[in-house]
Amino acid sequence: MIDFKTYFELLNLYSDYAMVCDSAEWEKWPEFFVEEGTYRLQPRENFDQGLPLCLLALESKNMIRDRVYGVKETMYHDPYYQRHIVGTPRVVSVERDIYGERITSEANYTVIRTKFDGDSTVFNVGYYRDVIVRTPEGLKFQSRLCVYDSEMIANSIIYPI
Repeated sequence: MIDFKTYFELLNLYSDYAMVCDSAEWEKWPEFFVEEGTYRLQPRENFDQGLPLCLLALESKNMIRDRVYGVKETMYHDPYYQRHIVGTPRVVSVERDIYGERITSEANYTVIRTKFDGDSTVFNVGYYRDVIVRTPEGLKFQSRLCVYDSEMIANSIIYPI
């Protein structure tokens, strides 16, 4: 469906995204998205039933930037480290049109959370459902949907999944 070079770029997109989130380099997070890019967190039950309700829905790169500002400047919370374990992306489809290449891919993820004064625990588990486009800067997310398995979240989600 895609050549090795493109697949290698896809692997790098997924791993670079995880490393930015794990290293708390929040100002770099919006750069993984195109200007009209979306980021959503949705429980699996809603996704499976075709229900639109999401825990978090950011509808543009500007909204993603605003979230970064909130995380860094205005939200008060018990800080924690997170570590993403991301499975190998599976290419679901590739579409080519006059605007270029659009890759739909999925990958399982697990996010481990470690409080500064506590143990590491599994925080969030699910899969990414992504639409990725090629830009002059490389592959970027047109949309990232994080479908998480459990309706019960131990605490609020502050940092990107």
